[in-house]
Amino acid sequence: MTFEEFVAVRLAALVRYATVVTWDADLAEDIVQNVLVRAQARWERIQRLDAPERYVQRMLVNEFLSWRRRRAARTIHAGDALEGLLAPQGDATGQYDDRDAVMRLIGALPPRQRAVIALRFYADRSVDEIADELGCRVSTVRTHLLRALTTLRTSLPSALLPTGEPR
Repeated sequence: MTFEEFVAVRLAALVRYATVVTWDADLAEDIVQNVLVRAQARWERIQRLDAPERYVQRMLVNEFLSWRRRRAARTIHAGDALEGLLAPQGDATGQYDDRDAVMRLIGALPPRQRAVIALRFYADRSVDEIADELGCRVSTVRTHLLRALTTLRTSLPSALLPTGEPR
């Protein structure tokens, strides 16, 4: 597959993936553009890998984490950035309220915790795969995941918690 074919087929999925990781649609587009410029220069090597898309996704996560280090941390507003990624179900107004509350809480997490949550629950990666993708130890990923979930559990309205779940 040529680089142009890869981009034609996977661009939309890469932008969605980056949006989930960054919680900012504009930043996601910038990061995808930067990564694709670098990937094009290395495409001969990348296309020979077993999973070129996974490699590009890892580049996206690394670029996001590098971007965060380069700029001062800022508050991310989920708002319209994630519209359409999480489809509402059932009662439209109640689901929008619940989804909005969850998106705002996830958007307020530190960037590494946001990335771990996105990789675990959106990209359905195992803890080992996340550790490999982020270039850290499995225990570090588990710590980020535990802290993020603890923050979400303590911050979510009790109505959103599963029945019997301790706060």
